[in-house]
Amino acid sequence: MGVGYKATNDGNILDLTLGYSHHLYFEVPKEIKVKTETEKGKNPIITLEGCDKQLIGQVAAKIRSLRKPEPYKGKGIKFVGEQLRRKAGKTASK
Repeated sequence: MGVGYKATNDGNILDLTLGYSHHLYFEVPKEIKVKTETEKGKNPIITLEGCDKQLIGQVAAKIRSLRKPEPYKGKGIKFVGEQLRRKAGKTASK
């Protein structure tokens, strides 16, 4: 989630644009298949497929650690169905 966040893949190389000044290239192990979907107006979705559940979880956690969701606006990489605990921002005093 986030404005300008993009994800594409070329084989097992995942190209991520996460708001930094440069692209992040993440090499996924050859045992896992990667698929990315990008629809206009929606957040990109990265799908990992494989037979080793532990390896998939490890790779997904590594990808998420590149930009964790922040608690104020919710920007960042999050898992499907994950509920974020949002914090209230500053309130203007009078």
